[in-house]
Amino acid sequence: MAGPAYTSDHGSSSALQAVLEQLQSAHALSLTLPSPLCVAVVVLNRYLSLQHPAAESYSYDITVTDGRWRVKCQLAESLNRLVWTGSLRCGTGVLVAQLSVIHDETRLCHSYLRIDCIHSVVELPERFLSIKDVGNIPQWSRNDVSRTDEPLQLGRKHYLSLWINDDPYGSVWIPNSPPPEVVIDVSKITLLADLDAFFHSSRRPLPLLVRILHRSRIKYYGKPGQSIDFPFQVYYEVADQSGIMSLVLWNDLCPEWYNRLTVGSVLYLQQYTLKHSYQNRSRPQINTLSLMAFRSIEICLNPRSPASIVTVIPPKSVQPQWGLPDVPYNFITRSEVEALNSNYACDIIGLVTYVGRIERIRSKEKSGPEKFWAYRWVHAVDGTADSPFILEIFSTSQPEIFNNICPMTYLVCTQMRVCQVVGSSVYLTSSTETQLFITGCHKKQPYVNEPKVKAFIQWTKTLKDSVMLRRTAVGGQYCYPPGQPTFTQTTINNTANETSITAVADLKGELESMQYREHRRVAIQGYVAAVQYHIWPPGEPHPGANTVQGTSQSAQQLEGVSDAIVVRPLSTGDEGFVEQGEMDSISSDSDTAATPKRRKVQTDSRQVGFTSHEEEEEEGCNREEADTEEFESGDEHTIRLSTLRKEGNQTSSGVQDAQQAASHTSAMWESSYWPLLKQKVTDHFYCGKLDQESIPEKFHFDDKEILLHHLNLSPARWTPDLNSHTHTPVACTSYFTLTILGLNHKAAVDVMFVPVISSDDPRAAGVPHSQHDNSLLSCLSTGHLCVQPDGTHPAPGSLMSFAPQLESERVVCIVDLCLLGESRIEMICSKLYKTADICQADSS
Repeated sequence: MAGPAYTSDHGSSSALQAVLEQLQSAHALSLTLPSPLCVAVVVLNRYLSLQHPAAESYSYDITVTDGRWRVKCQLAESLNRLVWTGSLRCGTGVLVAQLSVIHDETRLCHSYLRIDCIHSVVELPERFLSIKDVGNIPQWSRNDVSRTDEPLQLGRKHYLSLWINDDPYGSVWIPNSPPPEVVIDVSKITLLADLDAFFHSSRRPLPLLVRILHRSRIKYYGKPGQSIDFPFQVYYEVADQSGIMSLVLWNDLCPEWYNRLTVGSVLYLQQYTLKHSYQNRSRPQINTLSLMAFRSIEICLNPRSPASIVTVIPPKSVQPQWGLPDVPYNFITRSEVEALNSNYACDIIGLVTYVGRIERIRSKEKSGPEKFWAYRWVHAVDGTADSPFILEIFSTSQPEIFNNICPMTYLVCTQMRVCQVVGSSVYLTSSTETQLFITGCHKKQPYVNEPKVKAFIQWTKTLKDSVMLRRTAVGGQYCYPPGQPTFTQTTINNTANETSITAVADLKGELESMQYREHRRVAIQGYVAAVQYHIWPPGEPHPGANTVQGTSQSAQQLEGVSDAIVVRPLSTGDEGFVEQGEMDSISSDSDTAATPKRRKVQTDSRQVGFTSHEEEEEEGCNREEADTEEFESGDEHTIRLSTLRKEGNQTSSGVQDAQQAASHTSAMWESSYWPLLKQKVTDHFYCGKLDQESIPEKFHFDDKEILLHHLNLSPARWTPDLNSHTHTPVACTSYFTLTILGLNHKAAVDVMFVPVISSDDPRAAGVPHSQHDNSLLSCLSTGHLCVQPDGTHPAPGSLMSFAPQLESERVVCIVDLCLLGESRIEMICSKLYKTADICQADSS
């Protein structure tokens, strides 16, 4: 049944409620609205699809509100791409055009609503900004199912984290709490060394008493059509006085126990089973314990057949005579890390100075539904070297920590792996067993008495917060390590992304398949056909583009394309577009739809964010006192990508003096062949101005929450009171747009190049700043400007005087791609190899 009629303080009824009651009373199961209904997206949940085989691996439930009522609906499968690309997200407005009722014919009195068509995603109208707590808005429901924390499709028992499968999400995951006092009988236990005898006999093994030394991140192995309610798995390494063995937590026990079985916990285990160990998996390196590792069998904790019994012993009840080993650590300092071999496992502690945005890459797993890994880059210092630790940290199934890493916090990372890089500083990457701890989480952790942890604490006593705060930064485009000195067909980036050579014409498929915050690194080869210089931020005055050589494409053309889209009709098959008058008609006295910010709408019914070539274009920092006790307790400019129609009738600005052009705030150079060849180019992928999100900014404690909100992935729940902040860029005054023409002269692409001009830029860390002649080609090859004899850097604009050196130079360009959300595609040139640095593949 629908809820009772609800009237606001102003006496007007709820438009959402009226539509839902109309749908319920209608004989038809579907309702197409005469005018789209404007609602705000407040919750977005993901779960594994029921169908097998499924056209889509995941389904979505969406909760929307008109400010007076809220309702949970399923999102039609045809609209899933709006979520994948980050267009449909919490905190946006949507114009709903069609809804339907879905009945579960195998259950009594179970039905739910489905949104079948969304006319467009819009900026959130102002009237929604007065909402302070979404939970206070009454929820409309056809039955009790839409009020629960479970998917509307009853075949699924839980939601997944919105963007990755590795994180615990939802109330089904029981939080950690102090274990109760227990009485156990330790006279009848067995040792790990004796389990092999039980495994090869029919006897049921006796209870175990062990300590957790390591914990892996959560593994989700669900597949469409699978009947397992909670397909999760977590590996632990446990030990007693006789040795070390793997323990596996299975299925329903993961939500029940994962948060409570932490590193250092002592467990009393009963009714477990034994099985042959799975060998094809990563394992932590434990080099500091002189205990035998038993690898042939592993301990299994199951929810049934039999149901395992797990008891956590309170720390104060653990007895020394039990002989349980301490958790082993292997802390290293920044000054020591350069000498370590690749894949060496170590633990580190440092003061965070830089935190990058969270990005995603596709999992390489071939089986099951498509999966993504989330990761971020972090810099941390420990006072033993001038350079920071460069850390590539993947999600560790600790979202409350991973999402809250920020500058000026003390960060501990365990089981990090060393990655040696030719020509650059070493970096560390997380492993399956890495655990993270930040300020507020250190209390009573086993590592607090480690000598190098204590030395770090002593070092922090010498620091001034104001000085360290000036060295901090967050966000921006960041990828490490830089490319190798020379490029070959087999060049591979040592991070999780391989660098493959992609034909320029094939970039269309690459870009159209990208999902929200997905990062890819590709290599393209061709010729630099044009270079344009821009000052930044874009608020500075821009005089007309100046041509260094040849014919110029106007700067206004490049800058104007980004203003075309703010409101995007997105439903499948919708071929119209909403002009201002139509938007006015959407708003009505009955408040069926509020008037969003009126801007021109451009339709693209096939894909979100791309236009095909057939269409028209705390300063008060209260950091804890640095001693061990307090250490423990411290507790709108849119970048558009498109394919262009062939340009014709370009106006010529004539040939200008290169040095004169470089002195302007905008300058352009074109190769002598580009005016002719661009008439024959079939596809030209281009971008507008540099996105603010691509540039790192200074960290301010007052803006901590909003900064973390922007750095993290779009949340599954809307937080109404997170407002915008002032973006204070770090060391960026300008950038270049490079037009790369493919070798076959059929396709071209515009990519951005942002040179490193200061050591304050996070990208400067770990990269050797070799001296060069400060020409444009040298800067593109190294990524940075060099200090001149007088101690200053040349103005980036002066590099344009060297642009003619690029004439007919065959190059390979390393491009970092990232879909920032909506239609904002980031295409950054991280390195350009000139002809002399390209090694031909061996034909044999």
